[in-house]
Amino acid sequence: MKIKSAVVNELNAPYVLEDLTISEMREDEILVKIVASGMCHSDDFVRSKQTMYTFPIVLGHEGSGIVEKVGSAVHGFEAGDHVVLSFEYCGHCDSCLTGVPASCDDWGTLNERGRRADETYYFHREDGSPVSNYFSQSSFSTYTLARERNLTKVTKDVDLRLVGPLGCGFMTGSGTVLNGLKPAPGSSIAVFGTGAVGLAAMMAAKIAGCTKIIGIDIHDNRLETAKELGATHVINSKTADVHEEINKLTNGKGVNYTVDTTGVPPVIRTAIEVLAKGGVTAPVGGTSKPVELNTFMDLAAQNKAIQGVLMGKSIPQLSIPQLIEFFEAGSFAFDKLVHFYKFEDINQAAADSLSGKVVKPVLIMDEEYAPGQ
Repeated sequence: MKIKSAVVNELNAPYVLEDLTISEMREDEILVKIVASGMCHSDDFVRSKQTMYTFPIVLGHEGSGIVEKVGSAVHGFEAGDHVVLSFEYCGHCDSCLTGVPASCDDWGTLNERGRRADETYYFHREDGSPVSNYFSQSSFSTYTLARERNLTKVTKDVDLRLVGPLGCGFMTGSGTVLNGLKPAPGSSIAVFGTGAVGLAAMMAAKIAGCTKIIGIDIHDNRLETAKELGATHVINSKTADVHEEINKLTNGKGVNYTVDTTGVPPVIRTAIEVLAKGGVTAPVGGTSKPVELNTFMDLAAQNKAIQGVLMGKSIPQLSIPQLIEFFEAGSFAFDKLVHFYKFEDINQAAADSLSGKVVKPVLIMDEEYAPGQ
């Protein structure tokens, strides 16, 4: 079957729209027609930093679409279902069985391998050469193959243009707060970075009952958006001293929780330093650089803690419908952060995301099936 995909051919290369062939669907697979896909900083991280993935590759891991066909071994889905795609997990290891599928024993094999376990590829060029898959999804395509645990069914009145980013960025930010930190009502939190993950974390903090929610960034326009979406206070770290401002806001005590979405080592250190005694920080920004700290003085002596949170410690099939309910109730207004692009404008969308012009670019692959026009 011929499909259109955005291929990255080598490190730091632009996206190139190409006609690829998608392999025959197997009995445990599901063919999905992609309606839209969010763009995440993780896509650019792979494109520009290489990591463990093999080029050429089709990126994209915030897809939404419509089930076209299901394999004979698939249960719970049928052609015509509307779905959001997220990461894959095995469902039977200790982590999956205890509700933390992002810690799945087979995470690397399922999401980072770029091909099936038997070494066959999902995508090929016309000359037969293989193209790697990403996150067991590759949603920068008009069609893709997925499995049951990649998919979350949504009702057909949900706008498919909007909900793809719930599969990663918005789920990561909200889940970091709701499933990871679990702040007590009335507590305080500071979020470093007001992109998609950070703003989702702030909206979740408001839902959780935090009464002091501090947004920190270097872009005034994003800080204004943070105030609209739940931040009680904002700090421009380019023009103000974050330590001083948080001390003023907390009577010198510090905040109970912090979230870092930047991945910048000095910012991560600040996120630890501004914690109150007994405070907890969650550093969720992707980074390849180390952070220096004294585990006794910086942590143990003040009962502070660092909590790792991957993919918001979420179970997508539970978290995505919950976020849609929050959205419909008016408490998770992620639609204010989305900007739509045609599929062929993918490189412009990526540039606008990296520059900070747009919080969450969403590529529209198929206008025909996207409700809410």
